[in-house]
Amino acid sequence: MTYNPGGFGMQPTGGRPPARRSGVDHADRWKQSLLLTTGFVAILYVIELIDVITHQPFAQAGIAPRDSDGLSGILFAPLIHANWGHLMSNAVPLLVLGFLVFLSTLMRAVAATAIIWIVGGAGTWLTGGEGTVHIGASIIVFGWLAFLVMQGIFSRNAVQLAVGVGVLFLYGGLFWGVLPGQPNISWQGHLFGAIGGVVAAWVLSGADRERRRAARPGPKPYGGFAA
Repeated sequence: MTYNPGGFGMQPTGGRPPARRSGVDHADRWKQSLLLTTGFVAILYVIELIDVITHQPFAQAGIAPRDSDGLSGILFAPLIHANWGHLMSNAVPLLVLGFLVFLSTLMRAVAATAIIWIVGGAGTWLTGGEGTVHIGASIIVFGWLAFLVMQGIFSRNAVQLAVGVGVLFLYGGLFWGVLPGQPNISWQGHLFGAIGGVVAAWVLSGADRERRRAARPGPKPYGGFAA
């Protein structure tokens, strides 16, 4: 938004039970994802409450395009909202999309979010309208949406592809928000958040693409000779 100042397993008999596999199992991962996503949205509500109580001094801490003082907004803008309505419009997609993103490994989810945050914010800073301040978590919403849609395509993972299709069915209409023309809507934040999601999906699927290349039949190049 633009703020214009204007598993049945077998137990072996005898001996110690098998050690639990490292990492988190499916139930733990669901709990982790739910906790992290709701926690993030709760933080946004706390920030908005403080903003309202203190008469909204945070609004000007957003992204001010091509203003050196507005560069810090790249870090803070997704945490700030113009009002309760603005925050509520982002809260539901944040909960749904964030839950799906954080069902992955924690490191992958955090890396994806960081890429989206930085690419989305920097792109907005470079292309936003003069004299505007861009705030709101819609950068993250559009980034998570694009990431979930594209990661299955890049990794060729059937589960991720199914998730992407489901997300596209539910929220694909949001992509219209990357087009300019709606007053007081930061289409630049939406567009570059989505671009950040595509970049994150490409970068984080690199190992999958490398495994596919290694599994292809035929000679493998080694020092200029087939080996």
